[in-house]
Amino acid sequence: MGFTKLGLSPNIMKALTEMGFSKPTPIQEQGIPLLLQGEDLIGQAQTGTGKTAAFGICILEKLAAKPVHNAGHKVRALVLAPTRELAVQITGEIQKIGKHMQVRTLAVYGGQDIEKQLGPLHAGVDVVVGTPGRLLDHIERGTLRLSEVEVVVLDEGDRMLDMGFIDDIERILQKTPPSRQTLMFSATMPSEILALTKKYMKAPQLIKVSEDSLSVKSIKQYYLEVSKFDRLNALLILLAQKKPHLALIFVRTKRGADRLNDILLDRGFRSLALHGDMSQNKRDRSMNAFRKQHINILVATDLASRGLDVTDITHVINFDTTDDPYTYLHRIGRTGRMGKDGEAISFVFFDQTSLVGILDRVTDSKMEQIKIDVKPELLPKRVRFIEHSHEREGGRGEGRGRFGSSEGGRGGSRGGYRSGSGGRGGGRRDSRGGGRGRDSHR
Repeated sequence: MGFTKLGLSPNIMKALTEMGFSKPTPIQEQGIPLLLQGEDLIGQAQTGTGKTAAFGICILEKLAAKPVHNAGHKVRALVLAPTRELAVQITGEIQKIGKHMQVRTLAVYGGQDIEKQLGPLHAGVDVVVGTPGRLLDHIERGTLRLSEVEVVVLDEGDRMLDMGFIDDIERILQKTPPSRQTLMFSATMPSEILALTKKYMKAPQLIKVSEDSLSVKSIKQYYLEVSKFDRLNALLILLAQKKPHLALIFVRTKRGADRLNDILLDRGFRSLALHGDMSQNKRDRSMNAFRKQHINILVATDLASRGLDVTDITHVINFDTTDDPYTYLHRIGRTGRMGKDGEAISFVFFDQTSLVGILDRVTDSKMEQIKIDVKPELLPKRVRFIEHSHEREGGRGEGRGRFGSSEGGRGGSRGGYRSGSGGRGGGRRDSRGGGRGRDSHR
């Protein structure tokens, strides 16, 4: 069934067509008709199943059915998200679906100067997407009034529970009118979440999609056996051969993300890092540059494995392959989204080959082995053969670093989206910055 059979308004259909969406995902196909009827809904679904578009369409259709032209009107839809990254991504998705409508959407979250959020709220916003702590800050200041909210969405409810937001959520819900439509999405349904649904939802409909695992049918999975000494060279050759449209590279540590990103920049790739030690402004800049395709490679820790909603990622590369099957599922679930094809490539050391069988079982599929020849002449032109080099280009070296390359010296030319690095002598970049507010960790 296509979106045309769901009875959506022309402006939303036009936006969905421009976004390349022609066929709804299972949760959209099952959920949207119920949502358009005004039913409360519990959706048990993992990240990557299309739930953001499902509730985004519901919100926009409700606003379109009863447009309000008063510039000072109050908020009509509220979405609660566990993290600022997810809040920003949900906001972007709703804005894209509603691009042909006069709907004002705002993300509010900790780590951003609260003063920057006051202007739009004062001018009038239709949809607010926020983290619980910052939403409460605005409620207590009197800058956010929820008395006219028609739809409330609780996204990734189990994560909000894990992060200790359950009391905040209740305080926020109590500020909304009983007549609201309430939607809850969660990968799991612990008892605390079920108690919340019984207390604040009216005869909710239940939809279960991919309860225990993500669908990987549209993702081609590969693994590559490497040694610790040739892994980086294999990655460089792989990137040069694949020429990915958008690639997400997962590493284990924050420092590893910075160092690998510096190496890629030195070799002429358009990349940025994303991890928890970066200030919120830097994280936002990295995500915006990746989403707008100013860069095509994002080097990330598992901070990005859930809630990162970029539909056009073509490749996920596990440079540091996780031994946790659940984390692996969420990592590779960043590609192959909304019916599009994707590739997931995992680097496996020779003593980790048993991991391949475990991942095969959890995904109910078979990873195909690929091989990369790491001969020096196959490396990209701007790359020296790092395995046998003890110097970085343009400076003095101090021996091999973690990835088989020296960390000494100043690197070569870097792109305009470089997020900064240590200077001469290979000083480690300190990407942490900015103070933390009350909600800065949320």
